Amino acid sequence: MKFMIIFGTRPEAIKIIPVIRKLKESGFQVVICVTAQQREMLDQSLDFFGIIPDYDLNIMVDCQDLFYVTIKVLEGLKKILQKEKPDIVLVQGDTSTAFTASLAAFYLQISIGHIEAGLRTHNKYNPFPEEKNRHLIGVLADYHFAPTELARDNLTKEGIPESQIWVTGNTVIDTLLEVINRQSSVVKQEELGRYFKERWKLVLTDDNQKRILVTGHRRESFGEDFRNICMALKEIAEKNPDVTIIYPVHLNPNVRKPVYEILGSDPVNQIDGTAPKNIFLLEPLEYEYFVYLMSKSYIIMTDSGGIQEEAPSLHKPVLVMRNTTERYEGIEANTLRLVGTKKDVISREAQQLLDSKDTYDKMSRSINPYGDGKAAGRIVDILTKNLMSGDRSKR
Repeated sequence: MKFMIIFGTRPEAIKIIPVIRKLKESGFQVVICVTAQQREMLDQSLDFFGIIPDYDLNIMVDCQDLFYVTIKVLEGLKKILQKEKPDIVLVQGDTSTAFTASLAAFYLQISIGHIEAGLRTHNKYNPFPEEKNRHLIGVLADYHFAPTELARDNLTKEGIPESQIWVTGNTVIDTLLEVINRQSSVVKQEELGRYFKERWKLVLTDDNQKRILVTGHRRESFGEDFRNICMALKEIAEKNPDVTIIYPVHLNPNVRKPVYEILGSDPVNQIDGTAPKNIFLLEPLEYEYFVYLMSKSYIIMTDSGGIQEEAPSLHKPVLVMRNTTERYEGIEANTLRLVGTKKDVISREAQQLLDSKDTYDKMSRSINPYGDGKAAGRIVDILTKNLMSGDRSKR
């Protein structure tokens, strides 16, 4: 059996690498193709996990848009799929790479497996284009690996046969637990701490220090919503001089411009911000360093999907700075709180977590609903059983 794994961004890599490893351990032929929808951030993860792609479309250009990504991925995959003739293509999540790879496989009548299937906000444009990417992949896929029961229910309501859906947990927890285990030694902790101290003068050794870790990159928040988020962070910093806010800033210029205008200085682009000194703006981090920062944080504020799944395993409350989320399980489990993109609401909710130990403890002690670190093994077992028994998609 030959599997082709297609991905293009760092989040996809982090979540699909455990599946690649399990497939290889099981003796399957695995062909890896990256599109490099993200380049630098993807390469960081490939290097860290020791993954060498068989094919690299290398499509990323400055200011690329959805039309460009879709066209380049579709054109680039045609010859590769025709040459390799895989039995099944596996994609992860909701990126334009994942959707376009599914479309390419469909055009060539190749089976499709969708990892992290069934997440929905039921809002066509939020997140954009990810909400519809997931839905469209679901229409095309033959194997749907849902992380939770709620995701499975979403798929059955859309008419996907139950026989094609399996609840596996989320593979990001597999990767997270592996990295946490790598970081468990005293020597490794000291090495990671030195990295931040030497590069950003950021001291992380005081475990009593309250730190807020921030990420933000969502396309639907560009513009006024993103400025609101930045103004809220500035207000939190000013009200709480003993709290450190740490923000690894995404490379997208739609993110960097408002962040540096409001929260700090960027000498390269001649931006001189006026934020308090307890805000640290960092360059994007390799995954192991980001996991270390999560472990040293008190609260995490984000619009990222993956972090909504990861942080509860570290017992960190998450404030989701979006107007919708496809991860309602976290809200129901009280590991997440959806705070939107209004300055006053974001600031108020963060302040409550900083001030109220009872509120904080209730969130931090909640059980992560997204898995136990064994999702990849379940996915490979399911594929082995179904493919070896001859239960293939209509080809």
